[in-house]
Amino acid sequence: MSLLSMKRRQRGAAAVSESATTTLADLSAGSSAWVVEVCDEAQPATARRLVDLGFAPGAQVSVVRRAPLADPVIFRVAGAELALRRCQARCIQVRVEP
Repeated sequence: MSLLSMKRRQRGAAAVSESATTTLADLSAGSSAWVVEVCDEAQPATARRLVDLGFAPGAQVSVVRRAPLADPVIFRVAGAELALRRCQARCIQVRVEP
């Protein structure tokens, strides 16, 4: 069982339905959301690195700004600003608060 699968099982009742989620890549500048999961399609080393950087389930993430050609995107998570490519941001499922 992978690390991400174990984390999903630990969330249990706190899991959010798929219809209520989107990806970090789909958020606009200035918006914020809560990380739901790092998708299984990411390479294991990439998924682990994203979690280590703070994109763990339950973390709040804000979109700070996008580069002029929309890639990379600067996010604020765990008190730090981090740049991710859109392909990496697509691997992070988030829930936007209404």
